[in-house]
Amino acid sequence: MSTPAGRQSNRARPLAAAVSAALLFAAGCSSEEEGPGEAKGGVPVVEKGKLTTCTHLPYPPFQFERDGKVVGFDVALIDLVAKNLGVEQKILDTPFENFKTGAFLNSGECDLAAAGMTITDERRKNVDFSIPYFDATQAVLASKKSGVRTLAEVKARKLKLGAQAETTGESYAKSQGFDPVAFESSDAVLNGLRTGQVDAVVIDYPVVRGWLKDKANAAAFVLGQNVDTGEVYGFSVKKGNDRLRAAIDKAIRDAKADGTYKKIYEEWIGPLPQAGS
Repeated sequence: MSTPAGRQSNRARPLAAAVSAALLFAAGCSSEEEGPGEAKGGVPVVEKGKLTTCTHLPYPPFQFERDGKVVGFDVALIDLVAKNLGVEQKILDTPFENFKTGAFLNSGECDLAAAGMTITDERRKNVDFSIPYFDATQAVLASKKSGVRTLAEVKARKLKLGAQAETTGESYAKSQGFDPVAFESSDAVLNGLRTGQVDAVVIDYPVVRGWLKDKANAAAFVLGQNVDTGEVYGFSVKKGNDRLRAAIDKAIRDAKADGTYKKIYEEWIGPLPQAGS
């Protein structure tokens, strides 16, 4: 999710609890297996045999629940890291606002954060980022009945604009003089557009593409202006966790070199751009 801000804020929700509980149960850890450990290459992990990823659900196509399992573009890439380290990925659903501060990394709850997170100088103060793994842009999605396609039209007609809280979409909208309605999740953004709480929204382009695959959404909404904000996504680790960061970088580079990245990109997002990340 793009953002100089990030993605979103708290969201105590049953789904999050259910997903976390299901994943913890699936781990089936005995008392002997609990506690920190070490993966291949001397990479420290907060739980033996696991690479624990903090994310924030839902954020399709990067991470979301399907058939009781968390899947998506980010999930598939981190699975490559886990495989190289000889461990399994374990996913925790956590508030996005903590990703900016590195709270869950510093507390030892997670090894890394993977949440469609834009690399920014402000965030670098609190966490270390992997090399960029995705080039991101923002897009405007509007209800067809509104008749608007650009942010300029939204402003001129004094219509309501929505964005996901704590994201670069929200930050960009504010930088353009808007006071956007802030929704706590991408699902809430779409619902706000669907129910008429807002006339248009600005959010990550891959998210919009995913929404428009649904025929009902394609019939009700129209893709408008594309905004290139120069954003790139990165996975974050605790400050100074150089071994894990290097392992993530290696997995990204190897995947791009051997065609695995292209395959994952096309599975979860669509055709890989010619100058794709």
